[in-house]
Parts: sequence; C-alpha cells; structure tokens
Amino acid sequence: MPRASAMAEETSGLDFRDVVNFLWRRWKFIASVAAFVVLAAAVYVARQTPLYTASAQMLLDPRKEKIAGQEAFLTEMAYDQFALESQISIIRSTALLRRVVEKEHLVGDPEFGVDAVVGTGALASIRALFSPPEQKAAGRASDDAIASAARLHRAVEAVKRSLAVTRAQGEGLVLTIAFTSPDPAKAARLANAVADAYVVDKLDARFDAAQRASAWLADRIAELRQQLRASEEAVARFRAENNLSGATSYTSLSQEQLGQLNARLVGARSETAEKKARLDILHKIEARGDNIAGLPDVANSGSLGDLRKQLADLSRQEADLLARYSGNHPAVVNLRAQIADVRRSVAAEIQRVAANIRNDFEFAKARQDAVERTLREATGQTDLDATNAITLRELERTAAVNKSMFEDFLQRAKITQEQSTFEARDARVITPAMPPGGPSYPKKMLILLGALAGGLAIGGVGAFALEKLSNGFMTPREVEDALALPLLASFSKIDARELIVDGSALSIPEYLAVKPLSRFNEAFRSLRGAVQMCDVDHPPKVLQFTSTIPKEGKSTLALGFAASAAQSGVKVLLIDGDLRQPSVSHSLKAEKKSGLVDYLLGDAELQSVLIYDDKLRIWGLPAGRKAQNPSDLLASERMKALIAAFREKFDLVIIDSPPIGPVIDPLIVSRIVDKVVYIVRWASTVREMVAHSVDRFGGHSKVAGIVFNQVIDAQAQKYGKHAYSYYYGVRDYNQYYTE
Repeated sequence: MPRASAMAEETSGLDFRDVVNFLWRRWKFIASVAAFVVLAAAVYVARQTPLYTASAQMLLDPRKEKIAGQEAFLTEMAYDQFALESQISIIRSTALLRRVVEKEHLVGDPEFGVDAVVGTGALASIRALFSPPEQKAAGRASDDAIASAARLHRAVEAVKRSLAVTRAQGEGLVLTIAFTSPDPAKAARLANAVADAYVVDKLDARFDAAQRASAWLADRIAELRQQLRASEEAVARFRAENNLSGATSYTSLSQEQLGQLNARLVGARSETAEKKARLDILHKIEARGDNIAGLPDVANSGSLGDLRKQLADLSRQEADLLARYSGNHPAVVNLRAQIADVRRSVAAEIQRVAANIRNDFEFAKARQDAVERTLREATGQTDLDATNAITLRELERTAAVNKSMFEDFLQRAKITQEQSTFEARDARVITPAMPPGGPSYPKKMLILLGALAGGLAIGGVGAFALEKLSNGFMTPREVEDALALPLLASFSKIDARELIVDGSALSIPEYLAVKPLSRFNEAFRSLRGAVQMCDVDHPPKVLQFTSTIPKEGKSTLALGFAASAAQSGVKVLLIDGDLRQPSVSHSLKAEKKSGLVDYLLGDAELQSVLIYDDKLRIWGLPAGRKAQNPSDLLASERMKALIAAFREKFDLVIIDSPPIGPVIDPLIVSRIVDKVVYIVRWASTVREMVAHSVDRFGGHSKVAGIVFNQVIDAQAQKYGKHAYSYYYGVRDYNQYYTE
C-alpha cells in the first residue's frame, strides 16, 4: 500500500523527468524554431540602420544674485515636479524646435526634410493652363509658401521624434536632452543646439516679461505725469488769480498745525500709494494664476527662507532613502510626511505675507483717511481769512503727492529695465553632448538574446502543441489509459539491411528461424506468453490478428507469431482470413493454390487445401480464389464447423483477418475465435479509430490486448518512465540477444 500510494503521488504531479524527456524528444524542433527566430532577428538587425544617441545635461537654477540696491519687481519661479514637466514640454515644443530647424538648416537635410508636392495632378495643370498670368504668379507664390511651411512642419516633427528629454530619479533639477541620428556628429550637434535654444528661449521669455512690465509702468508714468502737470498748473493758476507770491506765509497757531497735518498727510498718501502698488502687483499675479512666491515680500521673508532650506534638506534625504529603500519603507513614509508638513508651512507663510500686504494697505489707507479727517476738522477751525492759504496748501500738497508717486514709479521703471538686461540665467548647460562611440540602436546582443529566448519559448509551445496533436499511441501507459487494455508486446522497426544474413535477404519468419535468439524473436516469445496469460484457466487456441487500417503489419506479425510458436514444438495452423488482400498466401507462395474460399464453396476437399512449410514448420490454409461475398463465407456454418475441427487437430490456430476499418470481416471472424490480437502501428494509427474499432468487437473480453508494431527505438526510449515495454532496443540488453 505505501508503494502504491507513492507511485500514485508520483504520477499525479509534474515530474521533472517528464520535462527532460519531453525536451529530449523535441529538442530538434525547438532548436530549429529557435535558430529560425535568431536568424530572422539577425537579418532584421543587419538590415537596420545604426542610430547614435548623444546626450547633453542642463541645470535649471532658480537662484538669482540681485544687483546691489535693487528691489526685484519680476517674479521668480520655484521649480517643483509640475514645473519641471512644464519645462520638458517647452523643450519639446514646436516653437522652440522650429528655431533649431531654422538655425541648423534642417529643412534641406535628407534625414529631416522631404520636398512636398503641392497642387499636382491633372486638375491643377488644367487650372494653371487657363489662369491669367497674374493669378498664375500669385498661385505659384501661394503654393511655394504652403510647400515651405509643410517642409518646415515635417522637419520639426522629425526632430521631435528623434528628441528625448528626461529627468532621472535623484538628479534634482538636471534635465537630460538626448538626440538620436544615424550620424553621431549630427546627434551631438543637434542635442547641443536644442539645449542652447532652450537657454535662449528662457532669456527671451524673461526679456519679454520685463518688456511687458516696462510697458505697463510707462503707461502708468504717463498718467502720473499728466496728473503732476495738472496739479502744478492748478497751484500756479491759483497763485496768479489771488495775487499770492511764493513768499507768502501764515504764522498763526492754526496755520502751524495745518502745516504739520499737511506734512503727515503727504507721508500717509505716499505710504498708501506704495502699499497700493504692492497690492496691485499681488492682484495681477493672482489674476494670471501665477505663483505668488516670487513677490519681493515673500522672497525676503526670513522664516520662508528657513522653511525652503529645510524642504531642500528633506528632499535630499528622501532621494538618499529612495536610493536604498522602496517608497513604502517606514523611513521614506515618515520623511514624506515631514516634507508635506514643511510644504504646508511654506504655503501658510506665503499666505501670511500676502495677507500682510493687504493689511498694510488697509492700515495705510485708514491712516490717510484719519489724517485727512483731522485736517478737515482743523481747517474748519481756522480763520476765514486764511481760506486762500488753505486752498493753496491743498493744491501744493496734491502736487507734492503726485510728484512723489511719479518719482517712485520712474525709479521702479529703471529697476525693471536693469533686471531685464542684467538678470542672471536660470538655465545652463553643465555637460555638452559629445559624439557617441557606439550605436544606441539596434542593440544587437539584446535583440539576439531576446530572439533566442522567444524562439525557445515558441519552439517549446509548438513542441507541446505537436505533442498534444499527436494522433498515435506512443507508450503503454497511453494504451492502458485510453483503451483499458494491456500492451502485449512491442516490435521494433527492422530495416531491410538487418534481414540480410550471409548475403541473402530473408523474410521475417525465415529470419526468426535463422536467428532464434534475436531480440525480434524474443518479442514474439513475449507476445506468446502475454496471450497465454490473458486467460490462465482457459488458454486461447484460436487467435485472430487484425488491425485498424492497412499497412500496419498484422499479416507479418501473424506469420512471425506462427513461426515462433512452431519453433517451440507447437502444432500451428495459419489461416489467411483476408479474402480480399491475401498477404499470408503470398508469403507462403500459395496465392494461386486452392484455399479457404474453395473449401467453403465446396469446390475442394480440406486435405487438398492445407499446405505445410518445411522451413517454418507450420501448416497453412491460403485464401484461395477471389470471392464475391467474403463476409457471407466467413459467417457460414461451414466456417464455424471448420474452426471447430481445427481446434481438435491443432494446438494453435491463427487467423489473419482484414483491417476492421474498411470492412466488417474481422467482426464476423471474432465470433469464432477465442481472442483477438489487435495490431497498432506505433505513433501512427489514430487513437480514436483504435478505440472505436476495439469497441466494435463487443467488449474488452474478446480482445487479448494491443501489440505495437514498427516501433522506432531511438524515439520510443525518449518517453522515459512510460516506455517500460521498449527495453528490447536498449543497448544494455543487447548482450542477451544473438543477432
């Protein structure tokens, strides 16, 4: 019981030996498929044009060194992940690449530029033929412009396909610009050209922003200049109308208070104008949706600088941890939580500074309103005679405020102009591209190794499919599982040269007589023993040899079986029951003699149709003449009586019947025999046909078992543990046989 369970466990799962044997059987097919795939990959690689990739590295540096005494008016970008992706999109943009194409003259390059054919065809030719000269010239100019634009667009798209911009993990603000081309020098040149174009584009963008700011300040200055001129003209006109000279002054106590209040009002208005300008800048930045982190107040915040420094340190720590651990590591998760807290603090600090700007403006405005209210109250307490002086001072104050605001905006315009001229670059090339030493495509070794792996996989799948699609029986295990019948014996395929003994070609029965100890003779002895053991209590005396289809060697095995039994002293009668194709009669050289048909028809006596072969020492009953109704003859009572008589006279009666596939004769013969020996050609006869034919015999009790014929030993041994009946061809057993 333990051994049986161990064997069941062994056969239930996948056995490594089965895999090895499978590869042994199909290695030629797998190797052929793999070789074909590798060869196809080699041809593909050989036909591909080598491509070279040159890379340049660029650093995005947002830090600026301000000119001494300047206050930044333009905002500065703080690079984060989204900002870096935006910069990559800018590098790959059509506008920037158009500059590269135009500067490097790539429209005429065969690699990038292809001439476009615009307005061709019969219709265009007919239209051009009947058009006036002016229209023809205009049409040609229009076609040339369209063709030029199309060529430029195709060149830009070709450059974009060859360009790759990446940022590797842990490289910070470093971008890698890679360009691929069949020419290594051209690849390096264009990679550097794209990097330079990006630097110039950044400078142009900053210059444009400064120009727009300068234009806005110029418009504002023009308005303030008009206000200042109007206020100064109002002062002069009031003096002239009231005959007031520049030396006129009022020294009363109320006038001294008014002077102080006027001075305070001028200061309050100046401060309010300054706060209003800062608030206007904040509103414009928010309206555009830009980041307010570039405001001077935000940039000059000491706590915000500390938070940014802390955020940079934590980012470096995160990069170090990610180089050693995965993103789910507790240390990484904890550090990311700290980074999130610092970012929230930065955002809160920025919002606080923005709120302070609004609060400062409100406070300055409230202070100005308070001073104006106080001044109005004080003005009401002055002497009515001082009305002209008060009016004059009001006009002078208005003129002074307008002058202060004008000078302030004029100073800011100068600062903005200097920033656009002397501002340091925020992008620079740190590693220029050099011509690569080797091609980046195709990767020959990688492609060939991938083709080899893919070819082996395809070959393995194909071999497995062939294994599953195989029609015939290969192992005794398959016979037992599919038919529930034992495998009685296996006969190896014999070449014609093996049957040559002493220069003479022998038949198989003659070979058995000459070589009684050969492995082929041993197989017949094994078959005889298996047939006797199929019914130990009642050993069969009348056997029928049949098969599924013709050309499976049933007649040869029947003749050899009879000869092998006769060598052991058994009185054997071999009947040629194949009345349609009498192969046994031909082998006994009795195809023209009277036989079974003649006896069953009553045209010959039994003694006259029986023959004896001295060499094989067997009795034979040939088929005789051709019959029109062989099935009826085999099913006749005379046939049954004949077989009953032969049971008494001979020790063993063998009937060679036709294949069961094409005719019904074997089923008729099976009713008068003890056992049926069913011949199956190894790895050839379709399994379903064999199973159906066996079922037609009316049950497995009639069929003694299956016999494999024409087994190819070299292939059969590759079925490993399931090939337990193929030991006759194994080299280790050859010492027991005499060929």
